[in-house]
Amino acid sequence: MMIKTRMPTQSKEHPNLWVFEHPVIQEKLTRIRNLNTQHSEFRRLLNEISGLMFFQISRDYKTTTVDVETPIERTTGQQLSHPITLVPILRAGVGMTDGILSMIPEARVGHIGVYRDEETKQPVPYYCKLPTDISSGPVLLIDPMLATGGSASYAARLLEEDYCCTQIKMVCLVVSPEGVAKMQSEHPNIPIYTASLDRCLNEDGYILPGLGDAGDRIFGTL
Repeated sequence: MMIKTRMPTQSKEHPNLWVFEHPVIQEKLTRIRNLNTQHSEFRRLLNEISGLMFFQISRDYKTTTVDVETPIERTTGQQLSHPITLVPILRAGVGMTDGILSMIPEARVGHIGVYRDEETKQPVPYYCKLPTDISSGPVLLIDPMLATGGSASYAARLLEEDYCCTQIKMVCLVVSPEGVAKMQSEHPNIPIYTASLDRCLNEDGYILPGLGDAGDRIFGTL
């Protein structure tokens, strides 16, 4: 009997979007959405989902053959060809980083600080620290919520134009159709991976049904 592998599924409406329908990820997402989930549990679940998603996202990373000496004999194995850099968008993106680092602790971590002006809904940058050679390998742009897409688009433009990155993937917990469409229009070569394509944005720019403010729920600052 052939068992169907739950890979991320490409969205029919959004060619730049892949959705993880794996039952374990979906069960954890349901618990994260619950308003009664405390911040300690929220962080743990978010990191678990991040690790599970990275396992599939990294399937196409290039490797090289290396020699290795086992206790018995000499053989060959595989190692990653290029350094991997995680770039969380501050502050909520930090909440997904540890889960990925648990899978690949040798990854480098850069940071881009952007917040959304609540009146204009426009991104306001305030911090950036990235490896100087970040373009030498794959980059994961990380943010739990892709809402309007303003902050994500700013960060993506910074990586593409100022740092010449060409191997960028974005990983989110939940996304809105509006944010995905903005990224498709402005950064069509960046695939987005998520646990859920939610319904829409409300008048305040929050994702529906969403899960509230991810940063506040991660850090307990409600």
